[in-house]
Amino acid sequence: MQDTPLIVQSDKTLLLDVHHEQSEACRNDLVRFCELIKSPEHMHTYALSAISLWNASSCGVDVSFILSRLDYWSKFPVPESVRFYIEDMATRWGKVVLSSSDDPSYYELWVESERIRTELLNRQAIAKLLIVKDESRFLLAAYNRGEIKLQLIKIGYPVDDRIPLNHGPLVPVSLRDTTLGGKPFTVRPYQKQAADALLGDLGPGSGFGTIVLPCGSGKTVVGLHIMERLTTKTLIVTTNVAAVHQWINEILDKTTLKKDQVGEYTGEKKESKEVIVCTYQVLTYRPDKDGPFPHLELLTKGNWGLIIYDEVHMLPAPVFKVTAELQAVYRVGLTATLVREDGREDEVFSLVGPKRFDVPWNELQQQGFIAEAYCHEVRIDLPKEQEIPYAIGTKREKYRIASENKRKLEVVQALVDRHPDDFILIIGQYLDQLKNIADHFGLPIITGSTPNIKREALYRDFREGRQRILVVSKVANFAIDLPDASVAIQVSGTFGSRSEEAQRLGRILRPKNRSSFFYSVVTRYSSEEEFAANRQKFLAEQGYSYEIEVWDT
Repeated sequence: MQDTPLIVQSDKTLLLDVHHEQSEACRNDLVRFCELIKSPEHMHTYALSAISLWNASSCGVDVSFILSRLDYWSKFPVPESVRFYIEDMATRWGKVVLSSSDDPSYYELWVESERIRTELLNRQAIAKLLIVKDESRFLLAAYNRGEIKLQLIKIGYPVDDRIPLNHGPLVPVSLRDTTLGGKPFTVRPYQKQAADALLGDLGPGSGFGTIVLPCGSGKTVVGLHIMERLTTKTLIVTTNVAAVHQWINEILDKTTLKKDQVGEYTGEKKESKEVIVCTYQVLTYRPDKDGPFPHLELLTKGNWGLIIYDEVHMLPAPVFKVTAELQAVYRVGLTATLVREDGREDEVFSLVGPKRFDVPWNELQQQGFIAEAYCHEVRIDLPKEQEIPYAIGTKREKYRIASENKRKLEVVQALVDRHPDDFILIIGQYLDQLKNIADHFGLPIITGSTPNIKREALYRDFREGRQRILVVSKVANFAIDLPDASVAIQVSGTFGSRSEEAQRLGRILRPKNRSSFFYSVVTRYSSEEEFAANRQKFLAEQGYSYEIEVWDT
């Protein structure tokens, strides 16, 4: 047994003793080919997966490096089953290579292995896309570039795409040293590293992928830095109209682009500019459920050089299909978590690109780039009169009764009183519950039906200190910058959504001169407790722990 910080287990999990003097050096190796699963106080858990190994291979991390590092760091011999899994999965990268051909309307798919070629030809969904050229090559119509990658990753063969990307029309852009608002501005080291990891040398196999950074750490700045380095016509797709306007404001504030160069494409306004910011919603709009998507042409016929998918884990299914057609374009996905509740992480990998950069939340917290946050789960009993309806309700009815527990109002009152000087967000899922809270406190409320002009005016009042408390529905989960918010009180959520929990905590992580507090108010002895436990998993993996408060009156 070695005096080293790592234990490699046969279930492909790896346990890192964070108190060992060499734990940091070991972690720096692990993050190159593993996924961080849990990071509580003493022992961090990493996992090897097909996606994590393909991410590593796409960045040039080979099998010999992985195995040598595991041998070096592991207290005990690495299990043979794990060694076999690593060799099998990691070496699948490069077995199928996509390259240019003499005819620009076709690409060449190189498959050296006869066994793999036979498998491809015997799968109808794949074989129909291919034309046999010789004993190691197939021809593939250029417009099927994304589709073949999608089909092949589903059977365990990620495509190494070596076709150079089209640059797109030139749009000169530089970042400012001082923002229009008069503040000094620089790109932080980790933001530059993220862009470097994505762009590489701009040669084949680079210029596309996903960047994972915590909420509040400046993912928008990473996008702007990539725009500066590519200087090309850019489309940015984000989650809602408020986020569209926020991106536009950031672009104008921090870059040399002028107002007549930057436009929005939403339900309210449809502009044609050198840089356009649009919503996923407008792209997936169609007049009837069986009809075409009239605005998807914005993606396919825009002659873009760069597409930025903000909150890429929210990428809707119809956009996946169009993303498959946009494989010749520089593209980046930005997200705080690649957790998708529908399990389609492999599609993000194949269509937007592999994960190129990731940094633990607690690392940026220690460096002061995101706020220190304390998480609390406050448990409260149901009122007596709701116990029988809860007991006889369906699963969905039980969850709603527990979520809308009217005693949560007294908890919210006490928490608001506990933080008299903080800027507070009260967040929930159910509109009746939120309206009741807003009425009780005499507070403004923001929901999906709030007009965008009013919504943005309320956000502005909050940012500028005229409004200290806002009641918000899930429309505020994503891409809303409220830098002074330091307390979030969650009264209900979308069942067990881990990504939603992370996004809601993210609303209060902008760095500031005080700690942040995240409260989740949950009905005790109910199904809401079970869903809350699942919701908290992702944050527990990032090093956050929940202090439990039982509310007695």
